[in-house]
Amino acid sequence: MKNLERAKKRTFEIIQIGNQTDVPSLAFDVLIVFVILLNIVITFCQTFAQLARYEALLQTVELVTIVIFTAEYILRLWTARYLYPETGHGRAMLKFVLSFYGIVDLLTILPYFLPFVFPSGAVAFRMFRVVRILRLFRINAKYDAFHVITTVLKEKRSQLVYSIFLVLVLVMASSLCMYGLEHEAQPEHFSNAFSGIWWSVSTLLTVGYGDIYPITVGGQAMAIVIAFLGVGMVAIPTGIISAGFVEYYTSIKNGTAASLDADFVTLEITVGHPFIGQSLEQVVLPQGLYVATILRDRDVLIPQGELKVQAGDVMVLGSMCRLRIEASLEEVVAEREHPWVGMQVRDLDISRRSHVIMLKRGNKNIQPKGDSQIRENDIVLIYHR
Repeated sequence: MKNLERAKKRTFEIIQIGNQTDVPSLAFDVLIVFVILLNIVITFCQTFAQLARYEALLQTVELVTIVIFTAEYILRLWTARYLYPETGHGRAMLKFVLSFYGIVDLLTILPYFLPFVFPSGAVAFRMFRVVRILRLFRINAKYDAFHVITTVLKEKRSQLVYSIFLVLVLVMASSLCMYGLEHEAQPEHFSNAFSGIWWSVSTLLTVGYGDIYPITVGGQAMAIVIAFLGVGMVAIPTGIISAGFVEYYTSIKNGTAASLDADFVTLEITVGHPFIGQSLEQVVLPQGLYVATILRDRDVLIPQGELKVQAGDVMVLGSMCRLRIEASLEEVVAEREHPWVGMQVRDLDISRRSHVIMLKRGNKNIQPKGDSQIRENDIVLIYHR
């Protein structure tokens, strides 16, 4: 049973975490990205009549990619308990199935198998193959260079929603105005207020297909005004997103510079660390400490609540009190033969400038007291000044 549990945890580390220092995990990441791109290329190639002679080969390659996707989906279901450690195995599987990536993974493989069950709906099921493109968002989960885009959009979502609301209001207003000015002159194009929405959208978004256009003087004057307003409306969300990118990289630069004269400690997340796979909002730290940033390879990540901790990360922890001292954190694993097993915290032979700030026992983080006893497999977190 222990071997099975160990194999399950190792499988989770390989397929889920994306550790750059773990060769099997890195190889799996590369394989999945390659298979995703290959599957999308096959889907495009199957639409070309000129490639009909290679249909058998394309179908074989597609089947191989679908088998890989199916195996990956089953493995993610099998290891879902490690993705959601706070829930039971059944609820963890359900949470994964209902999650964004779980739905995308399922919709990726279903269109291939459904025509065998419902042959009459084969044409309709082919339309769902476009969902496979969404698997490219897996890259966002594996490599955090893509995380910048989603971070900026989340931070600026309120401003973006408001700008989109303004565009919708302007579309409705311009549609009503154009209906009133053009209905009598060309009732076949502006038969009602709703028919003017197509013209409003194409004008405000500066597309201007020319299939519908005003012919009255009042309508043309209104079109000029709306065209100018459209340029401004399109520029608003563009400016918001651009400003978000500038703020993002400025905050990284300032945060890195501030760490030189503040009280910060570093915690290296090694393989097997209990924080691995947890989101930052699930990580429990000692009172007074907070996650200032995360160093991952060459990237400096802004800590977001949904950002998951990976093996090889270096967590930069800040203190609420600015002591301006050099400090670091050390982890000691109390294995079976370790001399600290069975000892109380007050009896540990450590420097006076060092303090035990936390005991990690399984999935629990324990605030230590002098009489706290260290057990086998405990992780002792020591603060060195």
